[in-house]
Amino acid sequence: MSFGITKTIPANQGIETIDKLYDGSISEYEFHMAGKPSKLSVGDYVYTIYGDLLYGRLQISQLQGGAFHPRSGKARTLIFVHAPGTRLKIPIPKKGHRGTRYYDGQEWPSDK
Repeated sequence: MSFGITKTIPANQGIETIDKLYDGSISEYEFHMAGKPSKLSVGDYVYTIYGDLLYGRLQISQLQGGAFHPRSGKARTLIFVHAPGTRLKIPIPKKGHRGTRYYDGQEWPSDK
């Protein structure tokens, strides 16, 4: 198992966002989470969910504090990941959600 967080890609961003995270067309991507993560470190993973399916994971390269939400003004942390990530051959059912959730990677298959 590999520790990290899950992030749901919004429906309005489409499967195209999932595709670009794993097809080699980009080398880095930025996620964010509210506040300052107490359990997350560089080297952990961001697991991506779209349409209630877990598609893959990307390794965290940098955590950058000091950012603020543009509308609410609340503090948030920017989470940079290396891309492309590791995409599952067959996505695993996983309920999507808003925000960020810590995740122990328990459903992640050992052979991908």
